Amino acid sequence: MNSSSTLVPGQWAKHIKPQNSGIANFLAFALLPLSGFATDIYLPSLPGMATDLQVGPVQVQFTITIFLISYGLSQLFIGSILDSYGRYNSSLASLAVFTLASITAAMTHSIEMIYAMRVIQGVTVGFVVAGKRAFFVDLYTGDKLKNYLGMFSIIWSTGPIIAPFVGGYLQTLYGWRANFWFLAVLGGLLCIAEYLFSGETLPQRSPFKLKRVMNVYREMITHLPFVLGIALMGLSYAMVMVANMTAPFIIEHHLQFDAVTTGYCSLILGLAWMVGGFISKAVIHIPFFRKLGVNITLQALLVLIMIPTVRYFDNIYALVLFAFAVHVGAGFTFNNYMTFSMTRFPKNAGVASGLTGGFVFLCVSGLSYGIINVFPASDGMHLALSYGILSALVIVVIILAKRSTPVVH
Repeated sequence: MNSSSTLVPGQWAKHIKPQNSGIANFLAFALLPLSGFATDIYLPSLPGMATDLQVGPVQVQFTITIFLISYGLSQLFIGSILDSYGRYNSSLASLAVFTLASITAAMTHSIEMIYAMRVIQGVTVGFVVAGKRAFFVDLYTGDKLKNYLGMFSIIWSTGPIIAPFVGGYLQTLYGWRANFWFLAVLGGLLCIAEYLFSGETLPQRSPFKLKRVMNVYREMITHLPFVLGIALMGLSYAMVMVANMTAPFIIEHHLQFDAVTTGYCSLILGLAWMVGGFISKAVIHIPFFRKLGVNITLQALLVLIMIPTVRYFDNIYALVLFAFAVHVGAGFTFNNYMTFSMTRFPKNAGVASGLTGGFVFLCVSGLSYGIINVFPASDGMHLALSYGILSALVIVVIILAKRSTPVVH
């Protein structure tokens, strides 16, 4: 920890004890994938949920969209709360409420109640994840901070990797409700660990004054490179989310495989995102826009090849192979711009974290839900066309970002 993170005794109810600092770091990383778990654990269960609740595919897909909307919207305001009142108590309370919402979702027979609980889950996960992103900015500087920030998307990707794999087996053995019981147990255990080993990291509380908060927000949302970076992260993750929302129906309905197969496919695609993150760390010293240009060009070429290929080879192998390659590129872009965005405003790390997460997931929810309504979950061809639209938008935004951003290394 740097010296600026030293807290005045008595300023906060609980500090991180020196002997717990390593565990607190580990716990902060462990909480980052919570949004991925909350989104992806029941992906293999979407067809089963639709059947059991007697609703259509779009209605159960909306349980993901409404989570992303609430998760994104809440983070637009969470940052200023975290910078004014701290990270620790809000994280504890949020994990407790998340656990209760998961229990309610597991027990209800109403899709409307699930929608309500997903909104609550989105807000509470927003508090936890935004706080833990700011945690590292509070405690570290320089290359060490960049190293930690560069690990964010890699660590976060463990959620999409593990969650649907576990969810596929839970769906097969116990049904879709088991996924929400799993989230309840996970939330409860993380809440206990947070209470025992973590603590407050905010070095200096910023008084909550609306005018000051609005000025900080105005500074950030008028900083064009920051905004375009967020747009690129949103477009990159939208590629993943469109696949997550449509693949269960393509694999289980169109290609006639079971939920466990969906889980394995989701695990593979989650690994793709992690691979993209590792590649981005390996080439960290290559000029910023040069490596992004190569990545985005390769991604667009892959999508152009995928469109005719999956039309004539309509099988699970072609689908997963091309999706894997596209998701590697998406993870690469996201990881580079996560580090870029989170280091723009170190004095207001909570707000920067909140705005980054908020706008990214609002972008993702709007793009993914809009695209799956234009190209519904029918076959691999529709997924390829969805990738095509998003790849074209990425190219446009990266050109604008390069023109508006000073030289970045």
